[in-house]
Amino acid sequence: MTNTDLTTVGGLTQALEAGNRRALARVISHIENNTDLALPLLAALYPRSGKAHIIGVTGAPGTGKSTLVNQLAGVYRQRNLTVGVIAIDPTSPFSGGALLGDRVRMRDLAGDPGVFIRSMATRGSLGGLAQATADVIMVLDAAGFDRIIIETVGVGQSEVEIASAAYTTLVVEAPGMGDEVQAIKAGILEIADIFAVNKADREGVDRTVMALKMMLNLGVPEKFQVMHHGRMLPVNLPETENLPQGWTPPVLKTVAISGEGAEELTEAIENHRLYLEQSGGRILRDRLRAATELRMIMRDYLLETLLARTDAAVLEEMVEAVARREIDPYTAVRHLVNEKAV
Repeated sequence: MTNTDLTTVGGLTQALEAGNRRALARVISHIENNTDLALPLLAALYPRSGKAHIIGVTGAPGTGKSTLVNQLAGVYRQRNLTVGVIAIDPTSPFSGGALLGDRVRMRDLAGDPGVFIRSMATRGSLGGLAQATADVIMVLDAAGFDRIIIETVGVGQSEVEIASAAYTTLVVEAPGMGDEVQAIKAGILEIADIFAVNKADREGVDRTVMALKMMLNLGVPEKFQVMHHGRMLPVNLPETENLPQGWTPPVLKTVAISGEGAEELTEAIENHRLYLEQSGGRILRDRLRAATELRMIMRDYLLETLLARTDAAVLEEMVEAVARREIDPYTAVRHLVNEKAV
């Protein structure tokens, strides 16, 4: 086996360590497609991860997230830090396809050996993240990237899951988006570590900044919770450890198309990284990420196991019974699960 052997777990991991981009792309493809090599690769690479700082970028469509990510990556490259970018795009509910257009908007980064961009489709996953996002983050981490930026689909208010995947969550707003402050809705305000009011050359930017600062002055406690089937589940932490205090999300103005404010925004992200390390917040967020991953993997594993053990004819009969309103879906599921548990 040699470093150029990209058909085995050993060959792929060795090539990944050597900085082989082809191997990196192939590993990610194995994970996204859940091939036979996916789990062995994840097991082999997991111990090598845990060093990168993960940055989540979310916000409503049209706020300029992709252009801002492009600028952030450029600043990090000027600081000689390597950057992995995961751009999540929504999947069509009809064709199952995705445009994956964020890579087009980040074309300025193309050809830079210190930047790796991967577009991923949500494939029906809610919460603004693709199902395999956590695994791909880990692979980029194991590949040695210093900073990993995740850009969510931008569906608005269902993207709070990004807070459980990232260490620093950046919420991007823009003036003139309809509502005075989109971030106030549905928990987006609570997940932000930093606010970027992009397109700051537009009218109304000061009003948007002021509204955000007023909301922040109300005091939103940091919540270490897991989003699971639309419910926020608390992570049980040792009582002897206190949640980190003292970080107030800054509100910064940016004009992504020209790069204005990108340096200041990058500096704010780095300040938050240092704050987490010094306050112990990174350890707590590592536990949050672990709890989220375990729940998601457990859910998917149990579902696959149950479906594999359920006779297709029995399942079809239950579907027909539910469709005819002879039984409600909750009772039907309990019947199927209890029958298989016997």
